[in-house]
Amino acid sequence: MTDGESKRPTATARGIVSLVGAGPGDPELLTVRALQRLRSADLVLYDGLTPDAVVALAAQADRVSVAKRVGRKALTQQEVSERMIAAALAGRRVVRLKSGDPFVLGRGGEEAQALRAAGVPFEVVPGVTSATAGPAAAGIPVTYRGVASAFVVVSGHERAAYEPVLASISPVTTIVVLMGIGERARIAQCLVAAGWLPETPAAVVVNASRSGEKIWTGSLATLGVKDGIGSRRQPGVLVIGHVVSLATVPDAGDRFR
Repeated sequence: MTDGESKRPTATARGIVSLVGAGPGDPELLTVRALQRLRSADLVLYDGLTPDAVVALAAQADRVSVAKRVGRKALTQQEVSERMIAAALAGRRVVRLKSGDPFVLGRGGEEAQALRAAGVPFEVVPGVTSATAGPAAAGIPVTYRGVASAFVVVSGHERAAYEPVLASISPVTTIVVLMGIGERARIAQCLVAAGWLPETPAAVVVNASRSGEKIWTGSLATLGVKDGIGSRRQPGVLVIGHVVSLATVPDAGDRFR
């Protein structure tokens, strides 16, 4: 093995599953190990937010979308796990490909538990999470000495998931919300009700690192009323806190115009 070469997973008669993070979108932000696993895969099961350019790197594999789309029948989480397990038991190298990092709001933990219970060999290949890549794309440091000493990542998919968390966070903490574009008005209202000032800086990054990347900056007061800030079907990150005012990307606030 040469220096820097990734250790190849040991396959057995039952095969192996790699839970792989696809990163925020740009194929160049994949880890070396993620690229190796894609190139050697027999089967790739990928989520809806995974870019086609990343999926295409698994040129020799059967590629199956397990995306959950409105109005279309989708596999349940249990069915996805069952498909991984069955393929591995048949001796196949399986890549479960997830946008960002598989263990950051991606149900990778649930799938790891299912694989472990079934006795299937598996590994986790971490990815660059959008929770940090999104703010970085806008030049926003999620922590900054004297401004924010911590950051919290929360799912904005459902109100029941984010409200209890947001209600307990101090304004000296940076908040990063994944999958929260459609809920941004309620998120802003929740924070103001918890004592955050309406003029607290806020940002939205859509398609971070991808073609069509867009950045908006404003405040909690305008976060929920600004039109044209992405859609529920686009990968988007909300960043809320005083660190937003430190953004180093020129004219970030004009990119949605």
